[in-house]
Amino acid sequence: MKEMLLSHYNERKCPVDMLVLHTTIHTDAQKVFNSLNKLELSCHYFMDLDGRLTLMVREQDRAWHTGFAYWRGTDRDLNSHAVGIEIGNPSLGQQDFTPRQINKLIPFCQKILRKYAIDPRNVVAHSDIAPARKPDPGICFPWKKLAKEGIGLWYQPRNAAKVAENDPLVLLSQIGYDTHDEETAIASAYAFRRRFLPEEVSKDDDIWHLVNHVYPVGKKSLLRGEKFLRTLKAVAYSYNQV
Repeated sequence: MKEMLLSHYNERKCPVDMLVLHTTIHTDAQKVFNSLNKLELSCHYFMDLDGRLTLMVREQDRAWHTGFAYWRGTDRDLNSHAVGIEIGNPSLGQQDFTPRQINKLIPFCQKILRKYAIDPRNVVAHSDIAPARKPDPGICFPWKKLAKEGIGLWYQPRNAAKVAENDPLVLLSQIGYDTHDEETAIASAYAFRRRFLPEEVSKDDDIWHLVNHVYPVGKKSLLRGEKFLRTLKAVAYSYNQV
């Protein structure tokens, strides 16, 4: 594995118990390095379009990749909790990832999950943990395929009938999303759709617009919808069974 080590890291404050998956529009390791270095950010690994990995911060160190974030009641210092992988995709995850990427990503993620005994509920998208700020790894990221390989969780639609709860805020919170106020809950509902109902998320060909308009602000209807609630209940069932 190639190494291009960034200097933007510090000491972890807790053991690793999360895996965060990101995308970047850059598909070349040098460009990723230059961009992160300029922003004084970092990740642990970058994967290019051919599935080649570049180490950018050693796993034992706290890379700076999540920003202000939340998941399942964490202390918000998710950088201390997580290993972060950036995956190149020029549309920021709005077009398919290459077969080489996914074929290399699966065993690599499996290795990380085994190494740290990471709970499958703690395999997350950047958009899951920062729903108002981040749209990645995007609507084309193959979460269902990864879940079949033991990386994260998916759902069975029939399990929705086993869940009595009908409050979307409660269900989103059970999965792990931040719902501390209405606007954050709306953003979380859109992030949920990005991962589990991507057909309900519009593609944005203007990447600059996408990163600056991550979700439809103030759209309370995102907390409603028959298909949304049914899927939300089925996913919550999966997360509550672990």
